[in-house]
Amino acid sequence: MKYYKDLRIVFMGTPEFAVASLDALVNAGCNIVGVITAPDKPAGRGMQLQQSAVKKYAVEHQLHVLQPEKLKNPQFLEELKALQADLQIVVAFRMLPEVVWNMPHMGTINVHGSLLPQYRGAAPINWAVINGEKETGVTTFKLKHEIDTGDILLQERFPIGDNETSGSVHDRMKEIGAQLLVKTVQGLAEGTLNETPQSDITHQTSDIKHAPKIFTDTCRIDWNKPVADIHNQIRGLSPFPGAFTQLEGKTFKIYQATKEEGNATETPGTVLTDKKTFLKFACADGYLNVKELQLEGKKRMLTEDFLRGYRFQE
Repeated sequence: MKYYKDLRIVFMGTPEFAVASLDALVNAGCNIVGVITAPDKPAGRGMQLQQSAVKKYAVEHQLHVLQPEKLKNPQFLEELKALQADLQIVVAFRMLPEVVWNMPHMGTINVHGSLLPQYRGAAPINWAVINGEKETGVTTFKLKHEIDTGDILLQERFPIGDNETSGSVHDRMKEIGAQLLVKTVQGLAEGTLNETPQSDITHQTSDIKHAPKIFTDTCRIDWNKPVADIHNQIRGLSPFPGAFTQLEGKTFKIYQATKEEGNATETPGTVLTDKKTFLKFACADGYLNVKELQLEGKKRMLTEDFLRGYRFQE
């Protein structure tokens, strides 16, 4: 048994979501001996090389950074082995080959944005909101062969508000997950955590939901659906990549809306507006009132601002 600050930890992550976890570990005094993140990528108009959010943080805090193109590259594997990690931590990174996740003697742990075994996959936050869940949570677990199936270490639940977007759930989750990760590292070091196989939980529930990648079809609004389902779809895809429909032949993204349940007399998809204060679409069983939107080629804006400048075809 070691004190958690004595553990040699390698952290793997790329986007801003992972930065909160890395920051929490640094602030808790953990010994981060290496940070693995994605290679710099050209982005923006000038196609300048951009560092990942995790790399920026690591450089600012003078942490040792590795950016392998391929995780099975022999040179990278030698460099990783030389760090002599007791434990590896993965937050919002790519799939690891066994030669990587099996390297440290304490294994590799992952922070996942759902209450596993629910919502295994690439987009757990989006799908929980799209499916109208009232609560979600975050799980720390040990990595093994099949993705998101390892033994559970700790979980923390929290509610999802009726009008909350995946963006706001993401922002709360990254902080909750970061604190749960620190507790997990402390518990592993002290030997106080019990590992729970996910099969123990799956035996108790028949309804396992999945969280596959979000594709264009996931984002296309079908106005024949119930208004509650469309409202959840919009919330679950906001702010990115955004649910969309067509308005007078142009792509029309909806980021925020309210629902009016009741019988709609118009054909689903019909647009109703006074051209000043409201814009709504008829659905199967009510109306969806658009509050924040983006028309193709324009910036994101509030409905009132959009209506002030938009001329509808007669």
